[in-house]
Amino acid sequence: MSADTAAAIPRPPARTASTPVLTGAEAVVRSLDLLGVTDVFGLPGGAIMPVYDPLMDDESVRHILVRHEQGAGHAAEGYASASGRVGVAIATSGPGATNLVTAIADAYMDSVPIVCITGQVFSTLMGTDAFQEADIVGITMPITKHSFLVKRAEDIPGALAAAFEIASTGRPGPVLVDITKDAQQAEAPFVWPPQIDLPGYRPVTKAHGKQIQAAAQLIAEAKKPVLYVGGGVIRARASEELRALAESTGAPVVTTLMARGAFPDSHPQHLGMPGMHGTVPAVLALQEADLLVALGSRFDDRVTGKAALFAPNAKVVHVDIDPAEISKIRMADVPIVGDLKDVLVDLDAAFRALGEGSAPDIAEWWSFLDGLRDEFPLGYSQPTDGLMSPQYVIKRIGELTGPEGIYAAGVGQHQMWAAQFIKYERPNAWLNSGGAGTMGYSVPAAMGAKVAEPDRVVWAIDGDGCFQMTNQELATCAINNIPIKVAIINNSSLGMVRQWQTLFYEGRHSNTDLNTGHGTVRIPDFVKLAEAYGCLAIRVEKEEDVDAAIQTALETNDRPVVIDFVVSADAMVWPMVPQGVSNSYVQYARDHSPAFDEQED
Repeated sequence: MSADTAAAIPRPPARTASTPVLTGAEAVVRSLDLLGVTDVFGLPGGAIMPVYDPLMDDESVRHILVRHEQGAGHAAEGYASASGRVGVAIATSGPGATNLVTAIADAYMDSVPIVCITGQVFSTLMGTDAFQEADIVGITMPITKHSFLVKRAEDIPGALAAAFEIASTGRPGPVLVDITKDAQQAEAPFVWPPQIDLPGYRPVTKAHGKQIQAAAQLIAEAKKPVLYVGGGVIRARASEELRALAESTGAPVVTTLMARGAFPDSHPQHLGMPGMHGTVPAVLALQEADLLVALGSRFDDRVTGKAALFAPNAKVVHVDIDPAEISKIRMADVPIVGDLKDVLVDLDAAFRALGEGSAPDIAEWWSFLDGLRDEFPLGYSQPTDGLMSPQYVIKRIGELTGPEGIYAAGVGQHQMWAAQFIKYERPNAWLNSGGAGTMGYSVPAAMGAKVAEPDRVVWAIDGDGCFQMTNQELATCAINNIPIKVAIINNSSLGMVRQWQTLFYEGRHSNTDLNTGHGTVRIPDFVKLAEAYGCLAIRVEKEEDVDAAIQTALETNDRPVVIDFVVSADAMVWPMVPQGVSNSYVQYARDHSPAFDEQED
């Protein structure tokens, strides 16, 4: 939705003798201070230049100059996802603002709380195709929680305060504040805190008691329950509450791509990640369940496969703070709208109150699932071309770094391997573009995460294709002392596309060779490129050299480190459910599927 703040936000109180008069640009910076913002990512231009002048003198807000506005947006995402705080990106009008669109769409899909502040041409020029004019409010309307257009200096504090409120409450997400240049230059009384009035915005946090009781009863009666955990658990900071419910019920837990770390991988009730590239036990647990307790998950097509054939015998309890998600894809038998942190506490209490006699008898269910775990453990085959296994490289990064690290992945095969082979024991350790699948996410997101959590080791696990989209932010990292570690999983191709071409297009690899890896012209040479950006650069081509390179990266904290891991292009992501079919068709490896009772008519 979009609105002019003249209508959306009430006028500030009348000026008093003690009320300071600031320019709109000064009001932007003062508002950020008062909102507790300490770090922003941005790139100046003509329409936002007035804000950059007072920003230069502000000692509370650290501005990090990116090399591309998309990098600012993804950095704000990484900052928010690693810390739980609102990330902030700043850009100028026109192409500066439109360069933020990919990151805004990404944040919208993955419910990441960011505020994007953009400059706009003079209000008198709007609609005239003025230089660097773009209707960024209109462009972003479908991919923001709300977009503000601010034309008056006195409306700036209220717009920014409202933006932070909207971005961080309810289902988190991106908010855009577009400020005309004349609003930035004009003077007005600065009143704080401003009045915030958001008609219709009333997120429900407390669930209805009867729905909680009904859900608890279904759990108590279930013979094959599964806790289907989505990224909403992480956004709600409800991992401890989830663990309490899981241990009370004894039910198996699966964590989606966006929920990795919400429940410890080491926990005996954890079956792994479900979906297209999920573990066989997780995929078939959902498929064979008689009850799904969906917690902050949205029944994404990558989890369900063909939705009509997903978990055909299961009743559904669906908990989400966003009522639009409930029954959107799968009809919920018990819909619950509320904040997961509160709902999980209430649901655990209601289940416990039913008494020991009503606890579910799921020993037979666990016997079936443990059999799947024994028969279909997560693993991989060694490449036959003599090159390194990408799975081994990623596994060693996780093992040598440990669970306190942060891992930001790009999109593709390396993303799936990072989700599979790194063990996640805590929330906010795994950052990725789950909904939008944005190539180029990893390096700037890792940069933002390192700014938010400077004492943690932060890895960008990237593909050679993804890396070439946003690697210019290495300059930002080097100049601003943001020592991230970058692992390029270099198979010299657009790996996931190549895998699909191998499996479904008779091995016709159309336009997927990138010429960056073994036996190619190596354009670009990632080691030379990284060195040009002021990074420590290492190339690894043999498995016996993997650990030493990772250790060197872990010990180097005075600059970014880039490791070019030259791996086999023939490695594939398994297990896999082909698109558009029942999840019962999960393949453990090529031409190897578990036996199952087919549910499809």
